[in-house]
Amino acid sequence: MELLDKLRILADSAKYDAACTSSGSNRKAGEGTLGGTVGGGICHSFSADGRCISLLKVLMTNSCVYDCQYCVNRCSNDIPRATFTPEELAQLTIEFYRRNYIEGLFLSSGVLKNPDYAMERMCRVLELLRGPYRFGGYIHAKAIPGCSPELMDKLGRLCDRMSINIELPSERSLNQLAPDKKKENILGPMGGIRDRIRANKEELTVYRHAQPFAPAGQSTQMIIGATPDTDRQILMLSQGLYRKYALRRVFYSAYIPVGNHALLPRDQPPPLLREHRLYQADWLIRKYGFQAEEVLDEQHPSLDPLLDPKCHWAIHHLDQFPIDVNRADREQLLRTPGIGLKSTERILAARRLGPLTFEDLKKLRVVLKRAVYFITCSGKMYRGVKFDYPFIYQNLTADVRRRPGELPADIPPQLSLFEAPPPPDFLLSPAAGHRTLPGREEVAACQTGEI
Repeated sequence: MELLDKLRILADSAKYDAACTSSGSNRKAGEGTLGGTVGGGICHSFSADGRCISLLKVLMTNSCVYDCQYCVNRCSNDIPRATFTPEELAQLTIEFYRRNYIEGLFLSSGVLKNPDYAMERMCRVLELLRGPYRFGGYIHAKAIPGCSPELMDKLGRLCDRMSINIELPSERSLNQLAPDKKKENILGPMGGIRDRIRANKEELTVYRHAQPFAPAGQSTQMIIGATPDTDRQILMLSQGLYRKYALRRVFYSAYIPVGNHALLPRDQPPPLLREHRLYQADWLIRKYGFQAEEVLDEQHPSLDPLLDPKCHWAIHHLDQFPIDVNRADREQLLRTPGIGLKSTERILAARRLGPLTFEDLKKLRVVLKRAVYFITCSGKMYRGVKFDYPFIYQNLTADVRRRPGELPADIPPQLSLFEAPPPPDFLLSPAAGHRTLPGREEVAACQTGEI
């Protein structure tokens, strides 16, 4: 098989993997090496400062001995198969880098023969890149559960970020849909990687030239929508993984129907909106100090598709609002919709010079379309805003409810016996009297994850 045919098959098979950013990696380009993770900033999609970075995302092979029903590469699926040799993949990566097509590598693999054999081939690729080819750029490798600890350690010393996919949110679902995989074979290596990263940090403080071990940390990925697990169960699991295994990220992947198992959903679109809401809720847990138990409770186990999780929490805790932006502490500001991490720091710095007004908040890039319902400036609400649950909910969800075509198929438009109150004037364009397009601050918020 020609090399380009292999690339076409294996790049297509890798599209179901969620690639990670490289934030946290500080591998520097040395004399005589190619690439680096500091100068250009390597990641998939967006880096922390908004730059779009490219990775070669590919499988070593899509041949697999496992029969995971949710996976397109399962052994029972009739698809074209291909396998790179370590030499082919290493050379391909370097050639793509020299042509400025990519800036790093995202490498995963099917389980060819057994986990140890597949991991040895992945390690060989990285040895060629770091050794003869002198490649110093970003590499993210997905380790294979069930392989030996020695191979895990070897892979971690060659790559910048490691990840082991937890796949499904519950052990019961894993046993039913992926009987070849065991929970302990996934969580055990996660704990080993965590301990090795901590030990390596101590080595680096004592020995200046100690070899780094996965300097960008570890992550994992969960498939969303293939099993009946609720959003609350998923967020509780993610929170536990962050606390116990010190993960950098948990990635959520909307299930795309690729199998005909009786327990898998069929003929339905991927739950992309649910995936998006889970990412938003995950951001609240990681960056904003929320607990998973606060975001969702047993009575409300699912995220609201019409509202982002922060707004959903706020309108159900109106007893904690409105807050005065000139007096509220950092935690109160972070929990207010429309005020993100950077906006909070700007507010805390700017109010030292004098009391802030709503016009000042616009200049500080606070998203007033959401924040105005939950804040006051020197004790005064914005004109035309009522601190009332129906009023707040109708205005926060007005954009979605007035565009039925963008609403998920399983959610009908909300009906009302009364005409919705007009939105505040800053939500209307002065010329046409309708809602304006998102501004630059909203686009930036989408890229950085601030909500």
